[in-house]
Amino acid sequence: MKKQIVIAALALGAFVFGTTNAQAQTGTSSTPVSTAVNIILSDVISIDAGSVATGGFVNFNYSTTADYNTAKNETVANSLKITSSRNFDVKVKAEGANFVNPTHSDVIPVDVLQVKAVTGGTMVGTLNDITLSTADQILVSDATLGAERTLDIDYSISATKAKTVLLGKAPGTYTQNVTYTATAQ
Repeated sequence: MKKQIVIAALALGAFVFGTTNAQAQTGTSSTPVSTAVNIILSDVISIDAGSVATGGFVNFNYSTTADYNTAKNETVANSLKITSSRNFDVKVKAEGANFVNPTHSDVIPVDVLQVKAVTGGTMVGTLNDITLSTADQILVSDATLGAERTLDIDYSISATKAKTVLLGKAPGTYTQNVTYTATAQ
């Protein structure tokens, strides 16, 4: 029994000693702690989904004599939608030297087509008018960085080219892919 009294006294002493030393911090504020928050950035540039040029097409129909005697122009709004963390250039080129028709041996040189960056979208930079070729050419230079910058593009064939290059070719659809590339500066 003596042992039980001693154990009980020790337990009571430990309880009292533990609660009297476990006091709350006094004062009006606690000791501050801090956490480092990191924001890790990388340069990005992309031609975004939603660009009309992605899988799009432009048709020039020549079915009457008047068609061959007038210039034709097709404006495609939001042709490109680009997000870039730096100023950038937009380049354009044809994937081949000619518009081709798989059922005819006739070809149409790609320089029949003018490609022009036009105002109307949200892209700000130097907008250029180029004659299509297989070499990369700058369609927009020094475009301002930003998210979802849109570019409207005019495609045109002059009346002169229609009369001298298109007239007399075998009927049918002639196709060539036009490729756009955005390059950060």
